[in-house]
Parts: sequence; structure tokens; C-alpha cells
Amino acid sequence: MAAADGVRFLLATFTTLSGKPCAKLVPVSAADELQHEGCGFAGYAAGALGQVPADPDVVAVPDLASYTPLPFVRPGLAMVHCDPHVEGRPYAFAPRVLLREQLRRAAELGLDLSVGAEVEYFLVRRGAGGRLVTADAADDAAQPCYDARGVTRMYEHLTAVSDVMENLGWGPYASDHEDGNGQFEQNFHYADALTTADRVTTLRYVIQMLAEQRGMIATYMPKPFTDRTGSGMHLHLSLWGSEEAGGGSRFPATGPDPRGLGLSDLGYSFVAGLLQHAPAMQAVLAPTVNSYKRSGATSTTSGATWAPRQATYGGNDRTHLLRVPDGNRVELRSGDGSANSYLATAVALGSGLDGVRRSLDPGAPGARPAGAPCLPRTLLDAVTALEADPVVADVLDAVDPTAGVTRYYAELKREEFYAWHAQVSDWEVDRYLTSV
Repeated sequence: MAAADGVRFLLATFTTLSGKPCAKLVPVSAADELQHEGCGFAGYAAGALGQVPADPDVVAVPDLASYTPLPFVRPGLAMVHCDPHVEGRPYAFAPRVLLREQLRRAAELGLDLSVGAEVEYFLVRRGAGGRLVTADAADDAAQPCYDARGVTRMYEHLTAVSDVMENLGWGPYASDHEDGNGQFEQNFHYADALTTADRVTTLRYVIQMLAEQRGMIATYMPKPFTDRTGSGMHLHLSLWGSEEAGGGSRFPATGPDPRGLGLSDLGYSFVAGLLQHAPAMQAVLAPTVNSYKRSGATSTTSGATWAPRQATYGGNDRTHLLRVPDGNRVELRSGDGSANSYLATAVALGSGLDGVRRSLDPGAPGARPAGAPCLPRTLLDAVTALEADPVVADVLDAVDPTAGVTRYYAELKREEFYAWHAQVSDWEVDRYLTSV
């Protein structure tokens, strides 16, 4: 494949639990070795992969179906996504491996998952004193969302990214200016869950590299500016029959639907699973300290945060955790730009399947009952919810229950919270310097 595309080097890529894309640049002359033996990494050096320096290599085994030529980033470059293995076995701490396990469990029920993902990001530069400023200095409108002029000023960047997706056959269908100054979103058609998760990882890399070529920084940080809307990563989810089960979407109602959203009983049970496990899922869907500046925002310059606070669902209503615009899909709106696409999809699928297995009832759509779970207000609260939820914890521990992935991940995030908490901020100085 590489020879046919004129590719000289392959990025053998995988992600850590924190979402960092890791890769080695492999010359095509070593493609056979990469394909049949994999590529070794020191897992501890890579980051959040559950290893210590004494542990054996993490070996990245390429998935040939994910091979993606990227001459738009660098001439002669391609990327291939890999499944990390350790000592010949799929590695329990690898996000892509964890997603594969949830897809395997879905297949046991005769189901497969299709996913569409919305990739939001800010384009910024470093201003005076290193302060973040909007890359487009003229992008200062009070309500910049969908502004034709803002999109046009970023025409070269946005069209370059869209051209990449078009040439790769992803079916891009829109690029738009989002609700915050300097914020954009670029969309492509849905696919099977693993393909979409791969494409999110590839697209984030492409966007950052193309932005860098134009002297900008593309950031997926959920909330880089206090007064602006944060960046989400909304997931559009739909269950289909597996090939063995005859295919076809399992979400649309086949008869009268008294709830009025056009979902089947299976679809409503999937929704109920997502609602029940929403607090615990946030530790993965919103995995940083900064995430909760987005979901906990009280106001923004534009007047809306677009981030849910409670685990509720409704029709074509963007104030709910779950939006059901039609009977074909459910939009999960609580994830943000820092979420790992593999882990986010895995916990969503695992939670939804729990609802399917137990035939859970989500209640009436559109209602905001007093008992509806509130989403965690901080990363520390989310970690506590994760540790208390055996279903979501089982998603992280699914490949090897003895490996302690949930315990490791929870401690990783708890330490991240404490590291942030140990820093003295300008807010504290302003509030407390002379208050007593």
C-alpha cells in the first residue's frame, strides 16, 4: 500500500490513556517488519500506559485497515493505527484494545455500533507575555457563531483540513465557526466505531500540523478562555445489527412510539444505560481539570455554555445530556475536546449495552426530574463516581480484570486534580490577599 501511494515513512501510532498520540516514524523499507513483528516502545516513557521502567516493551501491532496516507501533512507520509501488545497479548491499558473488547461484547448480542464525532477546537497564538490570544485578531464579535466572515478569514486552514478528509474518503460535510471567538468545528460522516475513533485521532493530528504550518496553535483544551464557550466532542451513537444478525439499524421504532422520539425499545434502553452511568462516564468523557471549567461554566460571552449539567434526555434539544434529533441516533453531549476517542466510545458503548441487557427504562423524554443524576462538578468528583460504578469500571478493566486499569486511571486523575489544586492562582491572590 505504501509503495503504491509513494509513501516513504509510516507513523506507527497509538494513544495513551490520557489521549496523547504516540508514534515511531518507520521507513517503508521496514514495513514488512512493522507489519509482522510490530514496533517496540518503552511504555513508561510514553506516558499514561500503566507501566514502570522495569516493564517489558509495549509492541504496537498495526491494523492495516487503518492505513492512511497523509501527503497533505508531509510528502511521502502515512499513518497506521496500532493495537499495543505486551508479551504477545493485547495490552489491557491500551484504549484501542479496550474499545475492541466492548465491540466484541456488542457482537455477542448481535449488535454493532456506528459513531459520528464532532471535533471542536480553538485556533490561537501566543501574545504578549505568552498569553493566549485568538489567532484571527479580527475575530472579536460578541456572537461569532456561524459568522461567514470569520470562516472566510480562516479559509486556507479550514479548506486544507476539509480537502484532507475529502481525499481520504471520509465524507466531510461542513466546517463552521463555533460559539467562541477563535473556535471551529469540522465534521465528517459517521462510520463503524473503531474507524471513527481512528479518524478522530488522525484528524486532531492533521489539524494541529496544518495549523502549525500557518503559525497557529490548534488546541482541544476544553476551555482555554474563561469567558468563552468550551470545546466539546459530541458523539452520535447508533446500534446496528451485526452482519451475522442481518444488519440494519436497531434504533428506529417499528411501531407506535408513545414517547414520540421514534426510538425502538432497544434504543430507549440504550439511552437509559447512558443516563444511569453518566456521572461515572464523565471521568473519561471529561478527563481533565479544565474540563469542569467548561461543564461548570455559569455564563459565556455568547450567553450559553452548551454543556449539560444533569443526566436527562429529550428530542432536538441541545440542553440535555442526550439529544435525540430523530429515531436513528442519539447524541451524547457531555464529552469534551480532551477526551480520548477510543475510551470515550468504549464507556459509552459499555454503559448503553448495560441498559440494553437489563431493558432499562429512561422515563419520559424532556423531563428534568428531581432525581436525575447531576454530572460531577470537578474531576475529583468524577473519579469518585467512576470508582463507585462497577459497569463503567468494568469497561476499563475488561481486557484483564487483574491489571487494575480503573485503579490506575483513577489515581492518575486524582493526582492530576491535586497537582492543579496545589498551584496558587491569580483568582486566589485577588480574592484573599487583603481579605483578612
